[in-house]
Amino acid sequence: MNRRHMLMSAASLLCAGPQALKAQPMTPALAGQTLDGKAYDLAQDRGKVVLVFFWSTSCAVCRDKMPELRANYEAWREKAFQIVAVCTDKSLDDVQAYERALSGVVPASQRFPWIWRAAAGHRDNFGPVAQTPTTVLLDRKGKVVKQWRGRVAPELWDDIAELVLA
Repeated sequence: MNRRHMLMSAASLLCAGPQALKAQPMTPALAGQTLDGKAYDLAQDRGKVVLVFFWSTSCAVCRDKMPELRANYEAWREKAFQIVAVCTDKSLDDVQAYERALSGVVPASQRFPWIWRAAAGHRDNFGPVAQTPTTVLLDRKGKVVKQWRGRVAPELWDDIAELVLA
């Protein structure tokens, strides 16, 4: 593929806006250390509906979605629901600064695991994240149900509710 064709393909993806992505027939893997120093492995949440949220502190849409994620997490976490936020920032300092800014105002009941993707011990098989936010919804068996790139549409919460409340 020549360089011009590659650039045009990339530009078309960026201009396409928010879009649902075809779910991949894989069993996702995600493991690493959370920002608060705890070990995390996606396998520990098997049996729960899991929303994996790839984001960046420089992404206004991502930051705008955080209160919505926290509110839904708090409402559904007792119903076998988990959110895992995977930060794609290059600098750990940026992630930690954002975390410090929120630590005094976000109640413990709304705090879900945050993982820095560039950490030495991080591993996952989700592949490159072309755009933030990118959201991946997993069912209770750990299978990908839906993937979404860009602003999360309200109907995704309906899909989550169906899985969580089933």
